[in-house]
Amino acid sequence: MVRDGEDGRPWEGEPIPLSALQHAAFCLRQAALIHLERMWAENLLTAEGRVLHLAADEPGGRRVRGVRRVSALPIASRRLGIAGVADLVEFHSAPAGETAYPVEIKRGAPKSHRADEIQLCAQALCLEEMTGRRVPEGALFYARTRRRLTVPFDTELRQLTETTIARFRQVMDSGKTPVAEYRSDRCRSCSLLDLCRPRAISQSALAWRERMLASMLDGEADS
Repeated sequence: MVRDGEDGRPWEGEPIPLSALQHAAFCLRQAALIHLERMWAENLLTAEGRVLHLAADEPGGRRVRGVRRVSALPIASRRLGIAGVADLVEFHSAPAGETAYPVEIKRGAPKSHRADEIQLCAQALCLEEMTGRRVPEGALFYARTRRRLTVPFDTELRQLTETTIARFRQVMDSGKTPVAEYRSDRCRSCSLLDLCRPRAISQSALAWRERMLASMLDGEADS
């Protein structure tokens, strides 16, 4: 399998799904459980998201107020080895040609973490490679607020996105799921909570460390 940058050739092999990057940015263990171990469990949040995407997943194109809009557009980056389907891509007219503007549809409201932004930025990187034109920004549309949140694709977000891709690829290449780490701000809303069991695993690991430490201290006391 060829890695981009090692010999100048593009990535060869199975591409990482764009949807996996949102999972990986949210939690590497969640992403591995879904995409490596093929586990899935639906809750109210994921069900709402699936229903919300039914309309967006219908391929089609139309022009609205001079903007060409294409839904369910297949996109990919050979350089990064990622591929997927963009919910909506608007093509805005400019003197030098059209500029792509990706719009990702999400349930709920804006989040405290950057997982949604990373997924959207990955779409932009694909569109830049496909069109040969820079994509400066896009938008996240949240169903709860019914508003778009503009996302500039600055250097920091681009680097964070490529780092997330690299970290998840390492997990997939290793074939090993990261250990569980309970985080109340994220685990509570995760549909895989019962399958992952982060509290039980974290407590077991903590108990094991405590037993090992106690054993070491006892050994030192006896010597």
